[in-house]
Amino acid sequence: MLLTLLILLAAIVLAVPLSRYAGLGSILGYLAAGVVIGPSVLGLVTNVNEISDVAEFGVTMLLFLIGLELRPHRLWVLRKAVFGLGLGQMVPTAFIIACLLVLFGVNMEDATVLGIGLALSSTAIALPLLSERNLLPTIPGRDAFAVLLFQDMAAIPALALLPILAGSDTAQFSWDAVARGAAVVVGILAGGTLLVPYVFRMVAAAKVPEVFTATALLLVVGTATLAHWAGLSPSLGAFMAGVMVSDSDYRHEVQADIEPFEGLLLGFFFISVGMSADLGLLVHKPLEILAPVLGLVALKTGIAFAVSYVRRRLTGAALRFSLVLSEGSEFGFVLFTTAVAEGTLDKHLAAKATLVIALSMMVAPILLSLSERFVMHKLETKKSRPFDKLETVEAAPVIICGFGRMGQIIGRILAMQKINFTALDRSAAQVDFIRRFGVQVFYGDPTREELMRAAGLENAKVLVIALDDFEGCVAVAEMVRRKFPHVKVVARARNRRHVHLLMSAGVDLFVRETFFSSLRMTEIIMEALEIPEARAKRAIEIFRKHDDRLLHESYDIGSDETKLIQTAQEATKELQDLFETDKSDLDEKDGTATA
Repeated sequence: MLLTLLILLAAIVLAVPLSRYAGLGSILGYLAAGVVIGPSVLGLVTNVNEISDVAEFGVTMLLFLIGLELRPHRLWVLRKAVFGLGLGQMVPTAFIIACLLVLFGVNMEDATVLGIGLALSSTAIALPLLSERNLLPTIPGRDAFAVLLFQDMAAIPALALLPILAGSDTAQFSWDAVARGAAVVVGILAGGTLLVPYVFRMVAAAKVPEVFTATALLLVVGTATLAHWAGLSPSLGAFMAGVMVSDSDYRHEVQADIEPFEGLLLGFFFISVGMSADLGLLVHKPLEILAPVLGLVALKTGIAFAVSYVRRRLTGAALRFSLVLSEGSEFGFVLFTTAVAEGTLDKHLAAKATLVIALSMMVAPILLSLSERFVMHKLETKKSRPFDKLETVEAAPVIICGFGRMGQIIGRILAMQKINFTALDRSAAQVDFIRRFGVQVFYGDPTREELMRAAGLENAKVLVIALDDFEGCVAVAEMVRRKFPHVKVVARARNRRHVHLLMSAGVDLFVRETFFSSLRMTEIIMEALEIPEARAKRAIEIFRKHDDRLLHESYDIGSDETKLIQTAQEATKELQDLFETDKSDLDEKDGTATA
């Protein structure tokens, strides 16, 4: 085992840097290293199963870390993309692949299993491809993640379908497994919400770092094991645990403990994929293997491109989205193995399909690298303008991120009071327009830590987030809380949900952009109706305080729809009672004054 570990680490050290220098990314380096040291070439490591089980745990850790970055309310926001894009990509792809296989003489049962398995894409390949190019926060990154999450959720129905296709008497047990899977999902979500924070608090109180690390690993391994026992993807179980922990105070510490393990084990996983490729079958029957590989990649790319383009109307985003999802999935290995055991899939077809998936995993990184180098820049309508250099910026107590309507009003009043400020905006056109009036504003992305440091945020007292971008406001707030916790943050909020996201990011000073203007407009209407000024102002103040309290109460409740409805109904009744009481008090005062 020590010799195997030595060979694996040496292969990583040699192959991955070379692949990175060639501009092909690290994943292709891992895959190539696996092919070279595996049974098909040098034969330095012949027992692939010796490392594959442990290596697959790297994928599980990857999904856990991704879950840590997704708060439950953000995941709820993704629901339309998960089911819309997920169904739109997977169903047509599986159907077309199955139909083509039937046309080539494959029986219906085999074609159905192969269609489902080949329609899936590799989470372990796609997410690192996006991550190392900083594409995860972009449109194609978010859309690809939504599709991959849907595919993980589709794992249990796909496995449950196998006994039915085989006509087995054990089909009923598969549907029992569905119920068992649902129970495990509920258990993970409930445990992550109620039990895990208490456990981390208790372990942290012991102040033993290695025990905290062991607890974090136990959480990942435990949820993955539960999910696997229920027939679900272990990665899906770890992902749910990560989402539940994402709202915990210990999120960043857990992330720091898990990341070193995840990186190395994920590299071992890619090496095991390269080692499992049966190049002997490729040498003896090259056309039978290469044609399906190229056909699979082309078909999945075409369908995914169409799905993304119809939704977004962005050619570059659609191309990235489609290429990232063009490979086969590691779950296909599991599905085909299980199908052979159930008698649903011919073992020779399964062997060819497994090789096709492994080779497609090698082709996808190459295609994405080539497209980024030779194609993507041609799809851009115009060359992006570099951000301004802030080397000569004078230190100012206030930094304004976003110099649109709200930011300009704030800046003008500060200038009248002789208060210096530094303004940043992400729109080059907006910056150029404002500069025409003699205002000093810089073009830059405030979500970038290095830019904010250059703008003098370390020495600033107040940061104003006045961006009109919903997600951008939250991203800036989270970055500032992590890197510049001493700075007071005052944020612009679009609506109540935006307020809740900002509160989760640690912002407690915020202004809803339409709230106070609506209150002022109401006050003007009441004055036009000749309602006494004191009564009008009193009504506005009662409503303002009541709504502010309700805003914080609904944040504490979270996404519990039943409690939200109940709270809203109670709040409406309470507000009516307040108005009635206040009206009676004012009537009594008016009567006393008249007498």
